[in-house]
Amino acid sequence: MIKMLTKYEHILGKKGFAHLATIMADGSPQTTPVWFDVENGFIRINSAIDRLKDRNLKAQPVVALSIQDPDNPYSYVAIRGKVEERTTEGADEHIDLLAKKYLGMDKYPYRTSEEIRVIYRIKPLKVSGMD
Repeated sequence: MIKMLTKYEHILGKKGFAHLATIMADGSPQTTPVWFDVENGFIRINSAIDRLKDRNLKAQPVVALSIQDPDNPYSYVAIRGKVEERTTEGADEHIDLLAKKYLGMDKYPYRTSEEIRVIYRIKPLKVSGMD
């Protein structure tokens, strides 16, 4: 997995958004721009329990992601994979880490008291792109 992503480290390390595609209950696709990071060859995203992407990923844990290089719109990486793990453990700290990456803030400023954060670890199964 790590080897598959190595070619695209120059994109994955930047502040580009990942466009996450999931499958709705009726079989239609749904996309959402999301913050992400990479850890040990897995793509990690963060959401709140019971949001649409959470419901979709629980029902069908397959995804597609496209991440465009923010410095070169003709360079991108496309990843197809599956959710290997869904956990609330460490999810609050993870969203703060992503807030640091994307907003330059130590704490995620949009947290609400009623939400429970969740991390999805996505195993890349197919990686392609354009440099």
